Amino acid sequence: MNALYPRKKTLPRPVRLFDASSAGLLMTPKEFETIEHENVDPRYRYELINGVVVVSPPPSDGEANPNGELEFLLRQYKYEHRFGKCLDATMTEREVKTRVGIRRVDRAIWIGYGRRIRSRRDLPTIIVEFVGPGKRAFLRDYEEKRDEYLELGAKEYWVIDRFQKTMTVYFQPPAKVAKRIVTETETYKTPLLPGFKLPLKRLLDLAFDDEEDE
Repeated sequence: MNALYPRKKTLPRPVRLFDASSAGLLMTPKEFETIEHENVDPRYRYELINGVVVVSPPPSDGEANPNGELEFLLRQYKYEHRFGKCLDATMTEREVKTRVGIRRVDRAIWIGYGRRIRSRRDLPTIIVEFVGPGKRAFLRDYEEKRDEYLELGAKEYWVIDRFQKTMTVYFQPPAKVAKRIVTETETYKTPLLPGFKLPLKRLLDLAFDDEEDE
């Protein structure tokens, strides 16, 4: 090395607080994954889509309340049903890598691994999203995420829509049918969880926001 031109030292990156102003930042998936939790404003959700940070508000009551009930039903099945041991884990607000970046799913369900699940390593068997208001959210949940999650290898993708009062289930090819629409009066059953029953109306009855009561 020429002593007259010493190599510049690489300075550590300054710690950045992730908050609403982080929307639009350009990052690599590796950079995004190394963000420390203590540097993140928990009032928002963060995703990396096509190299761009996307910041969203946290789930509304109309999404969080039925999501919590779904978790209760799944855990009740896990510990009380004779086939419940097939359910390894279910978690909310988990990051999933897709071809476009890093999505944060409303609920992930792991089935049949038979061991402790690591959410960043193990692919969810079922991915669940609760549709938010607006046309953009509709297209994102019904089309974009559907393609990404099934391409990733999820066996089923559930779209729970409180506005249409339905749940659309998309199946991993080469399933006999590409999708099934479950109405609010129906109970959904899947061979992935033998004996598990999901009465959709039970979730939809909890799917309201504070603003809707005013």
